[in-house]
Amino acid sequence: MAHFINVILPIPLERQFTYRITSEEEQVLRPGMRVSVPFGKSKIYTGLVHSVHQTAPEVYEAKDIDLILDHEPIVTLQQLKHWQWIAEYYMSTLGEVVRSALPSAFLLESETLVLRNTETEVNEQELKDEEFLVYEALLHQAVLKVHEVAAIIGRKNVLPILNRLLDKNIIQLKEEVFEQYKPKLVSYIRLGDGYTSDESLELLLKSLTKAPKQSQVVLALFQLVGTTKKPISVSDLITTSNSSKAVIKALVDKEILIEYFIRTDRVSYHGTGDSTNIKDLNEYQITALNAIQQSFKDKKATLLKGVTSSGKTEVYVKLIESCISEGKQVLYLLPEIALTTQLISRLQDYFGEKIAVYHSKYNVHERIEVWNNVLNEKPKAQIVIGARSSLFLPYKNLGLLIVDEEHESSFKQFDPSPRYHARDAAIVLANLHEANILLGSATPSIESYYNVQIGKYGYAEINRRFGNVLMPDMELVDIKEAQRKRRMKGHFSERLMEEIQETLDAGEQVILFQNRRGYAPILECLTCGHTPQCPNCDVSLTYHQFRKQLRCHYCGHHAALPESCAACGGPDLDTKGFGTQQIEEEVKKLFPNVKVGRMDLDTTRGKHAYEKIITSFEQQELDVLIGTQMLTKGLDFRNVSLVGVMQADTLLNFPDYRAHERSFQLLTQVSGRAGRTKKRGKVIIQSYNPYHQILKQVTTGDYNEMYREQLYEREQYKYPPVNRIIKITFKHKNYNVLNEAADWFAGALKNNFGGVVLGPEYPPVSRIRNQYLKHVLVKISKSDSLTKNKRNIKRIEKSFNAISMFRSVRVIYNVDHI
Repeated sequence: MAHFINVILPIPLERQFTYRITSEEEQVLRPGMRVSVPFGKSKIYTGLVHSVHQTAPEVYEAKDIDLILDHEPIVTLQQLKHWQWIAEYYMSTLGEVVRSALPSAFLLESETLVLRNTETEVNEQELKDEEFLVYEALLHQAVLKVHEVAAIIGRKNVLPILNRLLDKNIIQLKEEVFEQYKPKLVSYIRLGDGYTSDESLELLLKSLTKAPKQSQVVLALFQLVGTTKKPISVSDLITTSNSSKAVIKALVDKEILIEYFIRTDRVSYHGTGDSTNIKDLNEYQITALNAIQQSFKDKKATLLKGVTSSGKTEVYVKLIESCISEGKQVLYLLPEIALTTQLISRLQDYFGEKIAVYHSKYNVHERIEVWNNVLNEKPKAQIVIGARSSLFLPYKNLGLLIVDEEHESSFKQFDPSPRYHARDAAIVLANLHEANILLGSATPSIESYYNVQIGKYGYAEINRRFGNVLMPDMELVDIKEAQRKRRMKGHFSERLMEEIQETLDAGEQVILFQNRRGYAPILECLTCGHTPQCPNCDVSLTYHQFRKQLRCHYCGHHAALPESCAACGGPDLDTKGFGTQQIEEEVKKLFPNVKVGRMDLDTTRGKHAYEKIITSFEQQELDVLIGTQMLTKGLDFRNVSLVGVMQADTLLNFPDYRAHERSFQLLTQVSGRAGRTKKRGKVIIQSYNPYHQILKQVTTGDYNEMYREQLYEREQYKYPPVNRIIKITFKHKNYNVLNEAADWFAGALKNNFGGVVLGPEYPPVSRIRNQYLKHVLVKISKSDSLTKNKRNIKRIEKSFNAISMFRSVRVIYNVDHI
């Protein structure tokens, strides 16, 4: 009887591929194990076994697998089910989900090796110069990689040369899969077996009298063994003995010392792990905790709405403590990597080494170690803190999921596919594991609050700050009026400057919020009005002053700052608008003795950059911190008493149905950074339109009024949460082909869906990286079947792809577009 496996390949294929296996392999292979398989003409991919069966494929002949890469499955059956749901719901392929979910070192791809064909007689005179260089290298080295061949001949395109050598039978090509992950081994030292007794040690020290440094090392080791029961690492011994690696190597060579290696994790967290540190809850927190536990009994996802600084984290800690006491795993999802820094140190005090962290700033080796620890249910991975990708880890015994700041748009993945929403995917994951799930926020998303109103979610709230601290005093400043009366210094109103000075004089800290990085978004010629544009995107270049360059925030294109206008040659160039760099410069001029920090995408590119900025601000090494929306998300700074919002209008005037909801959330969250201990904080919001409804609702903290207004508008215009939307984006480098393709697709959709199709329309930035974009929005009523509608759209796409002219147009689906 023939045996087969279905394999998920990490490429965007609609179907799984079937491969033939032997009966011995059938005994070993199980779903969730990795195999390397041939695909295409000669490429070898790492695939994931989906199922083992005995049904041969009908359309093609099954190939044999290349290698079995695992002894045990690295992916659980529940993970495969979850990934299948993500692929189906978000209209992507299972292969794309696998590529997104697995750390890249698990997805080994083959590397082409070049070998010399020893059976061919070679006439060196007939070889061209570059061919001879490759042949000569193979005489000295048995195997070359393609990038090594490129280095030898000094050009990138080596394919024509390799093809010519193949035609002449001088070389052979071989595909080989390389394991990328290497465990970290730490070297330790112990005394040789012959020197364990006191007498032998005495003799040894006498024999080393002429080698004082070696004698010093042996004495230091003896000392360390006496004071610690743990193994002694080479680095500790070097430090204690004030010696070097060379001295220790000499002793190892003499077999006086023995070197051995222990495999260790690259990242480990140490803390007191003292659960007595956990703070007692106040009456409001206890009421909320009881409501959450009651809701968990009813098997409902639960929303915790707690005002900023109300102590939501302490409620989470109580739930985590209860969950891990039952021996279950906890997943704590955060929208921003920056938050993990503060949260880890807090949770370490409570839970010690039970914490693992997983996010994109970790390198591939560190991620694999966390993956293996979660898979093997190690104590050091009982609590996982992570960004959205931590949803994909191989949990076996998940008891609790916490989605903090659940309203955040960072939970939605935009590129590449799958374009999933981590909050919604977490709810499905909790159902698969029969685990409890808690969504927490001071400003819940309208969808989640709507689900509470219709009884789908449980609900708890804390509407008082911890320690009964008053909510910050909010003040709106009319900068249009201030400019008219010439009471502005740069972008600072007199009122904001007064408050900053008072705050600094009191020895307290200030946060300034401007949701745009760089120095200025536009550089303009005062003579002809020309603005430098990105050559690859339909957007103006942003001026970055510290590097003296213009940068595109879409494709990364950059150019040196021009000395004169490219259009008219005029020397008068001026900036329009302002970003965080300009605010930083102005603060330094207005308050020369103040220490200023900046937190935006430009200053947080490094692995530990977030940590450094947050720590220095926490330890009051900085007086003023300027930042983008990274600052708004749940950070807890004890000494901040003033928050300044530089210009609220950029948030409000945005072409998006969520603009007002987002503005309310962002302004409320950034305001919540002020006055988090005993003293009431102050918030100053500068705006050209201080009478805007949203700004009034922010200053009074009226979430319910904002919710009612936004829900009414969305009911009128058929937007979520009352309807579902799928955004379809078309991408192509040819403007005319894109127009025709988008019109054809939209026409087919309108025939199927009637009046709930909007577009095709160009977005505000209609060309990115030399690709034109056009959007179509499909609105689907909650009463209609979403699955059926998705099937219809996919059917239209098949007809669309059958038209040769449209085949090169890329179609991108974004379900529940945010």
